[in-house]
Amino acid sequence: MGKSILVISSSLRVTSNSAILAHEIVRGALDAGNDAEFLSLAEKDLNFCTGCMACQKTHRCVINDDATLIAEKVQCADVLVFVSPIYYYEMSGQLKTMLDRMNPLYGSDYRFRDVYFVCTAADDDETTPDRAVSGIEGWIACFDKATFRGKLFCGGVNEPGEIMSRSKCMEKAYLLGSRL
Repeated sequence: MGKSILVISSSLRVTSNSAILAHEIVRGALDAGNDAEFLSLAEKDLNFCTGCMACQKTHRCVINDDATLIAEKVQCADVLVFVSPIYYYEMSGQLKTMLDRMNPLYGSDYRFRDVYFVCTAADDDETTPDRAVSGIEGWIACFDKATFRGKLFCGGVNEPGEIMSRSKCMEKAYLLGSRL
């Protein structure tokens, strides 16, 4: 049996460039014999972490919204792939909020070991995702058994649904999924 792979898309546009790549990753993972799930943060009820730290004792957040179910899915996955558009050289606010809300997983018996980051941006400079990658790595640093395995960056986004060298980016996303 293959790995359990969770691909979390943080764009609020369900047909965004980053969502297109997320679906390609899932397709590649499924074709390779893995169990893969696409999860979009669009239309999810996600509130900000209040920093109360109650979750450190209970391993459950006191806020009753969609973040609880998402954190449970994250806890049970072998591989995590976070997918985000880059806004002002950083990950989307939705992804940052979700990372903060996964605080109940700290110190828990989580399964994930491999974490990847996939992103799109208007700017095609290779350094564009560096701050977002740093944020992902900071989150991973809190989980001793997890390792950052790499990023896929597709820059040069023009219009929604239109990536420069779109077919090349989609092919890279599919190949990433098939290798997870």
